[in-house]
Amino acid sequence: MAKQPKNHGKPWSPEELEALRQFVKANTSGPEIGLKLGRTEDAIYAKAAEQNLSLRRTRRRIFNRQK
Repeated sequence: MAKQPKNHGKPWSPEELEALRQFVKANTSGPEIGLKLGRTEDAIYAKAAEQNLSLRRTRRRIFNRQK
C-alpha cells in the first residue's frame, strides 16, 4: 500500500487555504502543490474546485516576441 501524505484525512486550516490560493495565483501545478502542502493531488483538485479556484495552467511567454 502506498504511503499516505502527512495531512491525509485532516481538515484544511485557514493557512493551508491561503497557501493554496497563492500557489494557484503563481500558476503552480496540482501535483507540486500537493507535495508542498502534504496532500494528495486529488485533494488539491477537489479543494480548488470547492473554493472556485482554477488550476488550469496558463501559458506564459518566455520571450517578448514583437513583430
